[in-house]
Amino acid sequence: MTLTPKEASIIKELRAQEQLCVEKYTRYSNEACDGALKNLFSQLGRNEAKHIQTLDQIAAGTVPQMGGGGETVTVPTTPSTCPPQSKKQDAFLCGDALSMEKHVSGEYDTFIFEFADTGVRNVLNHIQKEEQQHGEYIWKYMSVNGMYN
Repeated sequence: MTLTPKEASIIKELRAQEQLCVEKYTRYSNEACDGALKNLFSQLGRNEAKHIQTLDQIAAGTVPQMGGGGETVTVPTTPSTCPPQSKKQDAFLCGDALSMEKHVSGEYDTFIFEFADTGVRNVLNHIQKEEQQHGEYIWKYMSVNGMYN
């Protein structure tokens, strides 16, 4: 498969978005107070790194086969025991991560329509669904911790 210049540019842009996600999740995992949130951010970062690998395969002309889903993610179901100021910082990190996931999911939603190859469209749709799941995991954490209004 050969990408058009526009398709190649889109893959490059999506890859940059995914790289930013990896960097944020790495940073946020280090900054979070709650150990369960640290773990959640680490898991999501690893999943975003897999998206980069998938986009690299597309850029190289291969349509990857997608499995059922990404990495199994453990979402904490008990509230954080961090002190209030640390919980406030964790809430900020979660809010920013959720906004990031909304943005990235929207990018995939728009860019899917720019590809001629049905296989590539399917792969991008698969990634978009995983981005939506990431947002759901963050939302669930925020809900358990009274951070989502």
